Amino acid sequence: MREAAFVKQNKEKWIAFEKAITLNSKTNPDELADGYIQLTNDLAYAQTYYEGSKTLLYLNSLASQAHQKIYKNKKESGNRIVDFWAYEFPLFFKGYQKTLLVSVLIFVVAVAIGSVSALNDSTFVRLILGDAYVNETLNNIANGDPAAIYKSGSEIGSFLGITINNIRVAFLAFAFGVITSIGTAYILFSNGVMVGAFITFFYTKGVFFEANKQIWLHGTIELSVIVVAGCAGLIMGNSILFPKTYSRRVSFMKGAKDGLKVVVSTIPFFIVAGFIEGFITRYTDMPNWLAFLIIGASLLLIVFYYGIYPRILNRLDAKKLHPA
Repeated sequence: MREAAFVKQNKEKWIAFEKAITLNSKTNPDELADGYIQLTNDLAYAQTYYEGSKTLLYLNSLASQAHQKIYKNKKESGNRIVDFWAYEFPLFFKGYQKTLLVSVLIFVVAVAIGSVSALNDSTFVRLILGDAYVNETLNNIANGDPAAIYKSGSEIGSFLGITINNIRVAFLAFAFGVITSIGTAYILFSNGVMVGAFITFFYTKGVFFEANKQIWLHGTIELSVIVVAGCAGLIMGNSILFPKTYSRRVSFMKGAKDGLKVVVSTIPFFIVAGFIEGFITRYTDMPNWLAFLIIGASLLLIVFYYGIYPRILNRLDAKKLHPA
């Protein structure tokens, strides 16, 4: 579309919106927000096709004014944090579930490669996990307690250290998306290979069941949410590779913002995983039924929150917008 036709098509809408934000009217903030969404869509189009034009300068200025107006006057709920995890994020994440599936596939393939490598090369585990860790684990196996390494350190210290480290890994998986999706895929792949080699190592020593019963107490949430953080990195990386109708800069900004939302959503789950590893995993003699109950509940929580719940909310939201 030519610039003149684009301006003619949207001029009245822009003028009406400009009056709403410059005349200090008592326009409902939610109505302003709806107009703002339309304006940003027009702005993105102008950035793509009319770079350096007066139309682009005007829309940039108008969008800046609108942003200040909306976020100055819009009242936030006192339960804003709760609303984010309970409603806002699941609704938003429905659009990225396919990206999450890609993240899962990368991780699963990497786990398989790590497992096959460990089965066929006895030195592979030492290469991936290091001699010190392997030697300590071999001593624990010889002493009849293959997961004894989780008993080291104080409960509080372990909980804090593990949680902080897991959040660091999650943000690393996200941050590597800045060098396109390849960076995040590398983080997912390297962690997957390590996990595959790790669990297969116990299989080769004949303690697969005993060790994995303890490992997956915290590992179910911990590893699942690292994969979710990988999804966040892929979102940002894909925004660079596939900007669609946006300019690459605008696409990247949107992808970074959306990816950051996904990473933030993982923080409570990492806290839960850190708590389990710091306070529960160390009890290696717990009954099998209790261990599998915790593992099953952890898996159900992740699948429900990132897979099922967003779909339920979106269906309910669609019914509110389009009642039968």
